[in-house]
Amino acid sequence: MSLIKNIKVGSLNKLIITFFIYIFFTQISYSQTTNNFVGIKTDIKILDKISSKNQLINLKIAEESIYKDLAIKVMKCTNSELDDNPEIKAYIQVRDLTKSDNDKVYVFNGWMFSSSPSIAPFDHPVYDIWLVNCY
Repeated sequence: MSLIKNIKVGSLNKLIITFFIYIFFTQISYSQTTNNFVGIKTDIKILDKISSKNQLINLKIAEESIYKDLAIKVMKCTNSELDDNPEIKAYIQVRDLTKSDNDKVYVFNGWMFSSSPSIAPFDHPVYDIWLVNCY
């Protein structure tokens, strides 16, 4: 009789341990997915080097916006807002509208980082663009 009780207690312990392991791993995966917030809007700052004026522009994801001679489109943005030092990054495509020979060529096509704009710099003779926010 005591052997049967020990088997039942042992299988109950295995079930409890399995349950806690399952909860532990689901919490880890949940915390990793909430670390990077994927936004629906971005803020970028554009500096006109000729007039020395800058302007803050709000852009929606996957919508092309025209600013003077530039067509700007943000494909994706993420914000690691739960960190002490948050990193905001966005995948941005910029076309120069003054070049009419081939409008499919991008002046800038890549990831832009708010903390380190020099990693992938936007190189244009008239305008300078940098990422400000993602929300």
